[in-house]
Amino acid sequence: MLDKLERKIGKFAIPGLIRYILGGYAIGYLLYFIGQMAGGAFGGLSMINAMILEPAYIVADPRQIYRILSWVLIPPSFTNILFVLIMMLFYYQLGMSLERIMGTFRFNVYIFGGIIFTILGAFITYGIMYALGDPTYTMGFSVSTYYINMGIFLAFATIFPDERVMLYFLIPIKMKWLAAVYAAFIVVDFISSDWGRRAIIIASLLNFLVFFLMTRDHRRIDPREMKRQADFRRAYDRGAQQRGQGGFGSTFRGFGHSTNSDNTSASGNGNPDVFEAARRNMASRNSARHKCDICGRTEITNPELDFRFCSKCAGSHEYCNEHLFTHA
Repeated sequence: MLDKLERKIGKFAIPGLIRYILGGYAIGYLLYFIGQMAGGAFGGLSMINAMILEPAYIVADPRQIYRILSWVLIPPSFTNILFVLIMMLFYYQLGMSLERIMGTFRFNVYIFGGIIFTILGAFITYGIMYALGDPTYTMGFSVSTYYINMGIFLAFATIFPDERVMLYFLIPIKMKWLAAVYAAFIVVDFISSDWGRRAIIIASLLNFLVFFLMTRDHRRIDPREMKRQADFRRAYDRGAQQRGQGGFGSTFRGFGHSTNSDNTSASGNGNPDVFEAARRNMASRNSARHKCDICGRTEITNPELDFRFCSKCAGSHEYCNEHLFTHA
């Protein structure tokens, strides 16, 4: 689906999208600072409160429809300016790396998907609360760009789990361990929140959940794949017993390389057609032009896959489209 969409509308993708996101944070922080100068600390918060996504306010006053977009300008933190600059530099590096790895269009889909899921989650949550008799239910700061940043961080940690970062500029730590700590914070936040905020957390990170599930190899737990493997073993064992050979476990390693002429002919009460088909399938694997270094699938066994050589790996290593961006 993404390939088809990219061919049709990929030209509209925004290169360097992370720059615009961080530029929006800069505008939000500037508005907060202006509000502080005009009315003290509460003046800064009142400026931000006018920008947060509140479906209740939009329903009550359609003129506040701007809130659907203005919340994206609110930075995840309002601590000192040094921390904000460090945060923006860190996420600039992660975002640009992800765009180079995923491609401009897919990175756009990932980011805008998280934003859209968050907006839908907020309105669905408000709709449920409205139906339960609370038409004034407000989200507060539950709808936050914090989870947009978290989605960027988790996606990078999924692709580069062993990449090291310098925590506090001093402590080297791998991304996978840092991601585990952040994931623990999210779980604690989820458990300690009400159902409204829980719904927002799930919706905000739904783009990462989709991304994570799409980059996993599910063949090992696919019932169809398990059935295919079981059928192959049974067919092989019947053919092997017909020839007086060992079972699947003892002869599979040598299958396709034996010089025994019986391997090419079958007769008797077994299932020679299935066995012969399995033999031809194994032979086709050996004659394939493309083979994934991770899962071993080829263009013959899986014609729906695309195969590419990795420009980052030393040597000529080829991967299917499911593992091109996820291998070490």
